[in-house]
Amino acid sequence: MPQNNSPDSPAASVRITVTRNCEDDVQTRQINVLLDGEQKAELMFGDSISISTTPGHHTLRVDNTWNHKDLVLNLTAGNDLRFVTKSTAGQFSRFLLVAFGAGPIYVSIEPAPSDLLKRTPSQRLSS
Repeated sequence: MPQNNSPDSPAASVRITVTRNCEDDVQTRQINVLLDGEQKAELMFGDSISISTTPGHHTLRVDNTWNHKDLVLNLTAGNDLRFVTKSTAGQFSRFLLVAFGAGPIYVSIEPAPSDLLKRTPSQRLSS
């Protein structure tokens, strides 16, 4: 019997979760999440998205409309990858945000520490 490699097959499925819940996030502006150039989500602070896809080469992009970061991924069946994204401002950017209400905000994405994904934004801020 031939192997079932459709995207709906659990054996051929890969899950990517992107969470935006870091306490040092500036908590303004949306972060767009794209997989292979296709928009998957618009995350505000506290949001997350889980994306199911097929094994193989993929590009995961986070973009806050000021700048973007790309991750090139080589996924294998059964992967369950978790990332944290955030928008941050440098010292001069903070001054511009306070003085003018706008300034450069930088986006990043990195592998998620497991305990960060389990906490809600209010739990992270109180610890």
